[in-house]
Amino acid sequence: MAAVSANKLELLQIADAVAREKSIDRSIVIAAMEDAIAKAARARYGSETDVHAEIDNKKGELRLSRHMLVVEAVENSANQISLKDAQRANPGAQVGDTIADTLPPLEYGRIAAQSAKQVIVQKVREAERDRQYQEFKDRIGEIVNGIVKRVEYGSVIVDLGRGEAIVRRDEMLPREVFRNGDRVRAYIFDVRRETRGPQIFLSRTHPQFMAKLFAQEVPEIYDGIVEIKAVARDPGSRAKIGVISRDSSVDPVGACVGMRGSRVQAVVNELQGEKIDIIPWSPDIATFVVNGLAPAEVSKVVIDEDRERIEVVVPDTQLSLAIGRRGQNVRLASQLTGWDIDILTEQEESERRQADFENSTRVFMEALNVDEVVGQLLASEGFGSVEELALVDVRELAGIEGFDEDTASELQSRAREYLEQLDAELETKRKELGVDDALKNVPGVTGKMLVKFGENDIKTVDDLAGCATDDLVGWTERKDGESVKHPGILDASEISREDAETLIMQARVVAGWITEADLHKKTEDDASSEENPG
Repeated sequence: MAAVSANKLELLQIADAVAREKSIDRSIVIAAMEDAIAKAARARYGSETDVHAEIDNKKGELRLSRHMLVVEAVENSANQISLKDAQRANPGAQVGDTIADTLPPLEYGRIAAQSAKQVIVQKVREAERDRQYQEFKDRIGEIVNGIVKRVEYGSVIVDLGRGEAIVRRDEMLPREVFRNGDRVRAYIFDVRRETRGPQIFLSRTHPQFMAKLFAQEVPEIYDGIVEIKAVARDPGSRAKIGVISRDSSVDPVGACVGMRGSRVQAVVNELQGEKIDIIPWSPDIATFVVNGLAPAEVSKVVIDEDRERIEVVVPDTQLSLAIGRRGQNVRLASQLTGWDIDILTEQEESERRQADFENSTRVFMEALNVDEVVGQLLASEGFGSVEELALVDVRELAGIEGFDEDTASELQSRAREYLEQLDAELETKRKELGVDDALKNVPGVTGKMLVKFGENDIKTVDDLAGCATDDLVGWTERKDGESVKHPGILDASEISREDAETLIMQARVVAGWITEADLHKKTEDDASSEENPG
């Protein structure tokens, strides 16, 4: 190793060369050399000896010294000196001081030189990793250009000039092949410190890669006039982006498409021909979903806000276009909007409406002991359940064509009798399941719920108070762009998410976990956070 047997100027020249080559501070390289030389000297003088090396960073002179701790009684002569001996050399020495004892220059053997070299290489590598991490950690979200250095197990190692990055196989577009020396453009989505140094992870499939490419091609996006609100990609195949303009005189879709499609074509070319639908974003979810399903036409939408689910009715001829090849169009629209989308044809919707009508008719016939004509009359008037019938104003029932007040009163009386009988059956079942009477006192709990609770091992007020909202109404998680629904204890038709949360909070009040005052305070806090979001 030249550094340890080198003359004065050579030491500094080596430090300068290494600092330049690795883009790290010269003082770090000199400190690494000092550590290395001290380690080599300790091999000569004994590992317990506290040897320090100093290199003058102007002249390149090397000084070796041994540090000794001043003590009353020496236990280890390698790194301790008695007060008496210390005061001979320095009359002002006190216990606890450190005395530096200059050592003569050393001739280093091959093994010492090799060991010193390893220390320098290690220190320089650590410094280089640190520099690379500091430089790239704040660049997450940027697009970078690099050159392929090598390909390992399908992943591509990219030279960024000031560091190395990796594009894993699953972050590349399908059928995309890179060779050494190819130029690569990719998105930095993560920078992590790892044992082998900082890992810079690049992606060409990330939705934000497309958003950033548009920002480079469309000046209106860069200037903030047009904003990309949402991106959904099926990498290498098809994508949808939702755009909105802050300036009414600028058409966001036209700005992204460009003259004769020049701007969007530049992005398509970079993404290996990925087809891109540019969609006007809307704060109204129904409008946005209809736009998102383009090019298919939509004739009707039904929104279920509690479950973030939207039902879309399309003409029979448009079904395959709305769903897309292998479900691609509806899947991307769902990713773009964040809502689950169910697609029905007009015929399917008509059939389902007919089935609901027949079902309601049958329920009324059985529950109220009436003939089919009466059941159909009630169903066609929009009554969906026996509960509705029992609670409605009797005059409303009497107003139905073919009914009078006596008929209306009789129907309501039968409806109430049926519900009382149902409640009695549920009460019997609740007791059989061992559900506490106290659970009935929680505001909002119904007989049907009590049976469901018993079947799912919720038998006391404390059990219900310990539930999470997801336990009651279920939850949806997105996996690989698909929505997976996990059912809750209660049916979605029985209770909304908001009501489930209220139910649990009421159980906590009854259980004594919180007070009514805490509940009111939470309600007020929720209301104020809705009024002043962020």
